[in-house]
Amino acid sequence: MAETAETIYDVAILGGGPAGYTAAIRGAEYGLKVALIDKSDKLGGTCLHVGCIPTKALLFNAEIWDHLKHAAEFGIEGIGTPTLNWAAVLARKNAIVSKHVKGLDFLMRKHKIAVIQGSGSLTGPAQEGVHTVEVTKAAVGEAPGEVSQVKAKNVILATGSAAKMLPGLQPDDRILTNIEILAMDQVPKSLIVIGAGAVGMEFSSIFRSFGAEITILEFLPRVVPVEDEEISKEITRLFKKRGIDVNTGAKVEKVEKTETGVKVTYTDSNGKTQVKEAEKVLVAVGRAGLTGNIGVEKTKIELDRGLVKVGDTQETAEPGIFAIGDIVAGLPQLAHVGAMCGMVAVAKIAGRKFRAVRRDRIPAGTYTEPQIGSVGLTEAQAKEKGYEVKVGKFPFAGNSKASIVDSHDGFVKIVSDAKYGEILGVHILGPQATELIAEAVAVLELEGTVEEMMFTIHAHPTLAESLLDAYGAVEGMAINA
Repeated sequence: MAETAETIYDVAILGGGPAGYTAAIRGAEYGLKVALIDKSDKLGGTCLHVGCIPTKALLFNAEIWDHLKHAAEFGIEGIGTPTLNWAAVLARKNAIVSKHVKGLDFLMRKHKIAVIQGSGSLTGPAQEGVHTVEVTKAAVGEAPGEVSQVKAKNVILATGSAAKMLPGLQPDDRILTNIEILAMDQVPKSLIVIGAGAVGMEFSSIFRSFGAEITILEFLPRVVPVEDEEISKEITRLFKKRGIDVNTGAKVEKVEKTETGVKVTYTDSNGKTQVKEAEKVLVAVGRAGLTGNIGVEKTKIELDRGLVKVGDTQETAEPGIFAIGDIVAGLPQLAHVGAMCGMVAVAKIAGRKFRAVRRDRIPAGTYTEPQIGSVGLTEAQAKEKGYEVKVGKFPFAGNSKASIVDSHDGFVKIVSDAKYGEILGVHILGPQATELIAEAVAVLELEGTVEEMMFTIHAHPTLAESLLDAYGAVEGMAINA
């Protein structure tokens, strides 16, 4: 799309991940003139290339693999002993990524969005209502990258995040982040996973399915620490049942390379020094927002521990500059959060109606086996906020569809306000939990009550019926338990 140097866009977006490209598309749908600046020649960011999408592709492979181990139970015989073609697994993952990169390219053309390759940086406040973004192309050989300027009435920062690394370590073929682990040429025989948030738990689940010996080291007292305590407790039990060595309250002291792999020294929850060796180690200790080298210091933008502070419209302290996605302070670093923040920001820019993103309305999904889906307050959080809490729990063991799909571990937990019956939080551990949670998000958005949901018909036989039983369980009236 040819543009002159004098082109003034309605909005320039720095970063082409889910937050940035969603904002670009919605902005174009509102009739705004949009420029999308990304340093890569392929849109999609971490999520599409080395995050959500490839990881979930591998998890689906792992799920099929787990079912094949029990093929005879499903009446499928004659397939012999299945063998894993890891190269084919990676090829399928890569094909899925490529397909969706092409899809994004098509959407950019369809919506006439100017895609500009290079690293964008703010140059200061707006001059006469126009912001100037400096765009630097990647250096080629010894030649410095070409620098150009993009002018826009508004700027949205969506520069994303990168995996944090333990001090003194560098990622390589044995010390892995989410990037390196997705490109391994074979399944490791053993893997130590440092960190038991969603990333660490998902990779532990994948590679355990594929036969690796897995050790999890989590510094906090429980795995998936942001989830309800009962979820953490039960998935720990189920992971241990799968043969995964789960260690909480574990402080990693050092990671060293050996002749054949890695050696991790840590202090366990009893204060004793332990040493564990494996072929590889995955460092999954969180992600850092990429707010350096984008000119933040030339503006009034305020940072909180390296992340950008914003208001309800996603606008920063610098008028006309917005921030969305993983660089925003106070919001979880999730693709769907960034995408919605982008929709809010461009709605504000275009003068359209919007609803601010609410922290307690954000669904979280962990695609382990079994899956975790949650939204709203945990039981502990609800009590801390002063609610008189009433809880309902229903096990998937009582759900007929869970038996049909051979996945009956886990439960649905409803946290409600005893006084008015309003549903405050829903926490699911079990089959398709990341899909089932969508109903709960809608219920919370519409301030649904236990009574209303007890009389909401759920189709039979479905996994979703587990929610109906869980609503009933709040009043001690689950049908199937």
